[in-house]
Amino acid sequence: MDKYICIHGHFYQPPRENPWLNEVELQESAAPYHDWNERISEECYARNSASRILNANGNIVDIINNYSYISFNFGPTLLEWMKKNDSETYQAILDADKESQKRFSGHGSALAQVYNHIIMPLASPRDKQTQVIWGIYDFKQRFGRDPEGMWLAETAADTPTLEVLAEHGIKFTILSPYQAKAFRKLGDTEWTNAEGARINPRRPYLCRLPSGRSITLFFYDGPVSQGIAFERLLNRGEDFANRLVSVFDEQSKEPQLMNIATDGETYGHHHRFGEMALSYALNHIEEEELAKITVYGEYMELFPPEYEAQIIEESSWSCAHGVERWRSNCGCNTGGHAHWTQEWRKPIRVAFDWLRDQLVPLYEQEMQTFGADPWKCRNAYIQVIMDRSEQNVEQFIKDHTSRPLSMQEKVRFLKLMEMQYHALLQYTSCGWFFDEVSGIETVQDVFYAARAIQLAQDVTSHDLEAEFINLLSEAESNLKDRGNAGQIYEQSVKPTIIDLLRVGAHYAVSSIFQDFTEELDLYSFTAISEEHDFTQAGRQRLAVGRAVIKSKVTWEHVIITYGVLHLGDHQLFGGVREFMSHDDYESLRQELKAAFERGYVSEVIMLLDKHFESHNYSFWHLFKDDQKKILDQVLEQTMEGVESNFQQLYDNNYSLIAAIKTIGMKLPRPLQTTVDYIVNTRLLREFESEEPDPQEVRRLLDEVRRMKVKLSYDQLEFVLTQRVGHIMNSIQERPQDVVTMKRLIKLLAVINGSKLETDFWQAQNIAFRMQQTTYKEMHHRSMQGDQIAAAWCQKFEELYQNLNLNL
Repeated sequence: MDKYICIHGHFYQPPRENPWLNEVELQESAAPYHDWNERISEECYARNSASRILNANGNIVDIINNYSYISFNFGPTLLEWMKKNDSETYQAILDADKESQKRFSGHGSALAQVYNHIIMPLASPRDKQTQVIWGIYDFKQRFGRDPEGMWLAETAADTPTLEVLAEHGIKFTILSPYQAKAFRKLGDTEWTNAEGARINPRRPYLCRLPSGRSITLFFYDGPVSQGIAFERLLNRGEDFANRLVSVFDEQSKEPQLMNIATDGETYGHHHRFGEMALSYALNHIEEEELAKITVYGEYMELFPPEYEAQIIEESSWSCAHGVERWRSNCGCNTGGHAHWTQEWRKPIRVAFDWLRDQLVPLYEQEMQTFGADPWKCRNAYIQVIMDRSEQNVEQFIKDHTSRPLSMQEKVRFLKLMEMQYHALLQYTSCGWFFDEVSGIETVQDVFYAARAIQLAQDVTSHDLEAEFINLLSEAESNLKDRGNAGQIYEQSVKPTIIDLLRVGAHYAVSSIFQDFTEELDLYSFTAISEEHDFTQAGRQRLAVGRAVIKSKVTWEHVIITYGVLHLGDHQLFGGVREFMSHDDYESLRQELKAAFERGYVSEVIMLLDKHFESHNYSFWHLFKDDQKKILDQVLEQTMEGVESNFQQLYDNNYSLIAAIKTIGMKLPRPLQTTVDYIVNTRLLREFESEEPDPQEVRRLLDEVRRMKVKLSYDQLEFVLTQRVGHIMNSIQERPQDVVTMKRLIKLLAVINGSKLETDFWQAQNIAFRMQQTTYKEMHHRSMQGDQIAAAWCQKFEELYQNLNLNL
């Protein structure tokens, strides 16, 4: 067979971590999920690791790992998030690469990626090197092998970038057909113009480089890649498969590779159930022998390039003007705001370049005091980024310095490394891609710059912030109320900058709202209590103490003294300062406690102001997730009262409400609101319970129909899906628990007859695995006359069918 198909998915999200906490904070726009990484992982990344193939009746007949059949790359920063927060999907991705090596003649389906998705043609020569070195190291640590190919952010390429790839052993990369300048057959002297995508994307091309090295280029099929989005090819898997095979040249006698490249999020996030169209197409192509599924590495081994190509310098797949989208108002945008301008892109680039160039001499000078090679050290720092254990960091410092360092010097050393780390993260390409400078992607990059500025000042006392803000001020927002990027920095970035005292304030406040522990992990910090005095009087609470706050990243630490007064709800007054003498601390503690116990709240507040001066904190200084935790605690008590009032109104007027509904009258709005609230709340409580009662759920759903209740579908479906997944997991852990299985069957039967659009993806995965293991064993026993096993099989088959799975 000389027809081959390779589908490449570029799976990537910009790093969303708070640069001080190294964690993604709550993002309300991603609700009901915690953040967009979590949401997209559930909608896309996880789905592709266990994608369904349906029969003509819409029943699931097979579940496959798409990653083991396609070529793919994942952004290293996304994989790091996934390793911490979605370990099952993360492991499935690693397993897929190993499985693909068996399928594709020893060639894995995974490609590496330049580390944090910077536009390589716009990067400095040093940054180019670090991005590739970090991307390769990250890949090897995760996948356990050398990468053959590397994905360039936005496929942005120039000759110096290709030189760096080839220098570090990368064999190939993938480009847009619009990036091809010319081609010729190996050995020919005349070049053929390829501009305007006039190049055959069904073959590999050798690219000879000025250094004497070379790299292979694959140009993806542009029309079919775009057709996934614009021709609705993912609406039906068979249409997708037929479109892929339709481009082969039936007259050609040479081997042909039909290859496409798209954002991986297309399969499930941008197009719901797109991963199922992908898996169906792959299965259909193989079953019908329409072509052979392959990956780039295997194809390159089977059919080495017979042609060579030149590229258009500084070109990309998402900017018709080369790479201008990431440094000027070139006209490329998302198309959602016709009258907006992107003039802000240039001053943002100028500000970041200025900051990078200011940091270089500071970094080089300081690193020389440790006898360290600054750039060799930065290139190796990925070893610490991926493993921040104390032992590993100690070894790294020892390996890269010419003499033993004191603890103070180690802190300075690590701050310098983090300064360079964030100076690279500020160039994450998403900061320029969209339409507005105040967008979360651009502001996220500014956060990284702010962290680098803070670290530079800590280490060298150079204050770069004022000039940086001045440069940002040239970037005007399209929104009048946001002003410019300098004002955005002052309003949105500066208030979030964290130091150890701020962490100490967070620790102090947290000690009031959770069970006290001697040692507490606070994201990328630890807090160790040395003394904690807690007093409560009614709703009011007072905490006074001292603790050691330490950064897990830079090893910086401080001993703090704190005092916090909680008046109830979210009303907090507190102060934190570096530790005072023991006598002064004891005097403070006694003063505050005495005033509090006398009920003199105003005196307590005055004492906090007096002893902590400018280091006063409130609820608004807490980290975002903990603000929500506290508000949830406060709201829980409030909502209990609200619910009680609604319930009383509902019970007292139920017969009247029923009568109004019976004769077809419209309920007065207050009564309809009462009915909607009570029925939704009861359903939610039922779905949240460990053992939902199918009869009660049926009764409530009957009430929904009878009373024409407006359901909160998103919330109910989300909670129900999670609950069914938990119950199915319990069945997997205790297969002999037939009672739970029966209860779940009844619950599913009730739900399947409702308007709730449930997607029991996780439960189906578990059942599918059980069908291949536990069920087969029990079925074998039943065939030998085991009546208990036979009864179990009967119930499992019923459960299987209720989950829309087909034996």
